[in-house]
Amino acid sequence: MATTSDSSVSFDETDTRSDEMNSTIKQWVDDLVAGVDDAQASEEFQEWLDVQSRFHDYSYRNTLLIKRQCPEATRVAGYRTWQEDFDRHVQEGESAIWIWAPIITTQCPECENSPSYHENSDCDYDQTPPEEWSKGLVGFRPAPVFDISQTDGEPLPELDTEATGDAGNLVSRLTDAADELGVTVRIIPADEWTHGEAKGTCKQLSLVDMQPRVEVRDRENDADLARTLVHEYAHALLHFDVDDDTERSKREVEAEAVAYVVGRYCGLDTSGSAFYLAAWESDDPEIVRERLGRISRISTEIITLLED
Repeated sequence: MATTSDSSVSFDETDTRSDEMNSTIKQWVDDLVAGVDDAQASEEFQEWLDVQSRFHDYSYRNTLLIKRQCPEATRVAGYRTWQEDFDRHVQEGESAIWIWAPIITTQCPECENSPSYHENSDCDYDQTPPEEWSKGLVGFRPAPVFDISQTDGEPLPELDTEATGDAGNLVSRLTDAADELGVTVRIIPADEWTHGEAKGTCKQLSLVDMQPRVEVRDRENDADLARTLVHEYAHALLHFDVDDDTERSKREVEAEAVAYVVGRYCGLDTSGSAFYLAAWESDDPEIVRERLGRISRISTEIITLLED
């Protein structure tokens, strides 16, 4: 792969910044697809998952941009946010990390453009005046942020994740989250387990009730149990309605990636994880982008429920 963990990019030129940001994301995915059967591709993928675990509420496009510019970043914010919300100041001479920020403004209910673009479009919507239109997402713009390592000032408040070094009460928090996820979950005693060497399963509850049912084999290692629960939840949320045997091994990578991101976020030891991307060998770049988006979205959904 042309992309390596020790190479970095910057987007210093204003005139070409947007194009370069888009090109960097596209090139990273293209390189990943070209090298899925290569060990370095798996390493690149795992490094992206590490960044995604630290910025779980960011899109995969933004975590890729952060990875390429500052792979060791842990917490980022805008220049004024560091000053006003955290009493910290960006150090002189530091280069910004550029990400995509949403543009929220009033938009036409018909063509969904902002008023200025609507005026120059072919849309003839005139039922309500622009000042009565609702606000919505109309696009994205490059926005500068800085990592905490680029700032000085007051220390940040400690975050209580309740799972540093061991699983803590993570298993109970995950089972409590099942209803919100639309999943039925059962932890089966090891001596009653009937699924062989499998650690967990995800299947349809019944012919009448289409809700996914997750079952996991109980074990003393709560960290591994929690990880298995997240893996099977990912299957339930992403793959429950997929009836394609050729996708089986490809979706296993997605589910394990979600478990990795959530596990890392919760402080679990994930050093034993390895990702073998050869299963994605026949995929084109657009399909891989969809896979990255699914991993990001479901990881965020599960982490958000755990935080709540």
